[in-house]
Amino acid sequence: MDLKDVLATNLRRIRNERGKTQEEMAHILGISSRYLGSIERARVSPSVSLLGKFAVALKVDPCHLIQRQ
Repeated sequence: MDLKDVLATNLRRIRNERGKTQEEMAHILGISSRYLGSIERARVSPSVSLLGKFAVALKVDPCHLIQRQ
């Protein structure tokens, strides 16, 4: 599993743990739910600034988003 896959898996898992839908999360981040879905399926990689927004919205250290479980 490469880093993009790890990130995608962690984002989806943590978002679900926080009880947020893709639509809610996308709204918080200011992106489309379609783009968020592409990130969570590891089709695209988010920018560093968007990665920071994910961390803030999910209340996690950015490092946790790219750590293998």
